[in-house]
Amino acid sequence: MTKQKAIPCVLMRGGTSKAPFFKLDDLPENEQARDAVLLAAMGSPDPLQINGIGGAQAVTSKVAIISPSSIEGVDVDYLFAQVSIDQEIVDTGPSCGNVLSGVGPYAIDEGLVEAQDGETLVRIRNVNTNSRIDAVVKTPGGEVEYDGDASIDGVPGTAAPIMLRFMGVDGSKTGAILPTGHALEEINGVEVTCMDVAMPMVMMRAKDLGLKGNETKEELDKMHDLIQRIEAIRLIAGQRMGLGDVTNKVIPKIGLLSEPRKGGTITSRYFVPQTCHPTHAVTGAQCVAVCAVMKGTIADGLSHVKRSDVENIIIEHPSGQIEVELSVTGYSANLTFNYAGILRTARRLFQGEVLISEDVWSKN
Repeated sequence: MTKQKAIPCVLMRGGTSKAPFFKLDDLPENEQARDAVLLAAMGSPDPLQINGIGGAQAVTSKVAIISPSSIEGVDVDYLFAQVSIDQEIVDTGPSCGNVLSGVGPYAIDEGLVEAQDGETLVRIRNVNTNSRIDAVVKTPGGEVEYDGDASIDGVPGTAAPIMLRFMGVDGSKTGAILPTGHALEEINGVEVTCMDVAMPMVMMRAKDLGLKGNETKEELDKMHDLIQRIEAIRLIAGQRMGLGDVTNKVIPKIGLLSEPRKGGTITSRYFVPQTCHPTHAVTGAQCVAVCAVMKGTIADGLSHVKRSDVENIIIEHPSGQIEVELSVTGYSANLTFNYAGILRTARRLFQGEVLISEDVWSKN
């Protein structure tokens, strides 16, 4: 008789995503074995993920792996994994800033960081990008507070605010903000900006693809010819950006940009990479924000920017808006990225154990 293996797990909503949080020590050390366990836990590959705890959407098929950090000045390490829904693929190449929103509260609740009375600073190293993020978590009386008045588009209701400040995310995967050396170039007859700030992205004008730019996720997901066209561009861009063959990989991501309609700075439709995100990735928002302020990019002429030392960039997405507090020095192609601040919320949904077949654990 096959037995079930129980693995401690906490399900967290982080921003507009949802993910099981695991401690590194509770998973196999071997990467191949770990990936097999994560696939089994999420119920992949299966379009419904019916045999696991995945939610059958890209934003709900994510995993956070947390451990104490050995780096001086850092409290915890955060490794993000995107679990494919219909393929046996676990991708730790990208990061996720929405899931990151849950790392601070999780680390405090699990005793990895000592709570202070009032607010607690959790210093996080993103293992995927080897970058530093500071999370400020509300902790009145030395306990995480999840209820509050902060709201973010794409999440019903309100919750306690969590302020994330991202540092050192320029050139997160490629080592350069403009990995091809160009602010504007052409791929397959379409002008693009290939940029790497927190997330490598290929950004295009929506109108150059025959779009208005404010289409809904549902409308865009049905445009199969469009998705094939931007995927062909993405594959070439991946090579140019030094990422190699990005077939079956989730980076670089795609951003279709257009002018704002509702008082924001710019409109973005963010693909992950072959379906449209229902809201917008936090990492991708930082990249779009820098694109919006840099002169000579695909966004030049679309975005409404002042180009001040610290600027609030409001990105309009299918479910509302996401705001980035952006600090850069200079606005030409050689600008210096200082930091990006984003307000998010999180909630601890359940805690317990996820069960997988003992065979999955033992055979790898």
